[in-house]
Amino acid sequence: MEKNFLIGKLKTEKLEIIANMLKAISHPKRIVILSLLENKKMTVTEIHNLLKIKQSSSSHHLGILKNKGILISERDGKNVYYSLKYNNLNRIIECINECPI
Repeated sequence: MEKNFLIGKLKTEKLEIIANMLKAISHPKRIVILSLLENKKMTVTEIHNLLKIKQSSSSHHLGILKNKGILISERDGKNVYYSLKYNNLNRIIECINECPI
């Protein structure tokens, strides 16, 4: 019954989009990137320095998150700044942090 309630509230197309977004988020580095971008904008360089990973790896993860509609980017001179497309994505990070694991 709960399943029908969920399907009744969300259209099939929206469910597909949400499922793809959650798949994109489901990588440990991408979860960290989302937490870094909570209420701020950052460049690839800033992110790769904080995560201590290669810049190409940071760019790859940012590209996936942007492609799935989770992040937006804006250019300011030579720099491209990434931020969360929707502020309520912060709730996902809060839920992860509250998990009693």
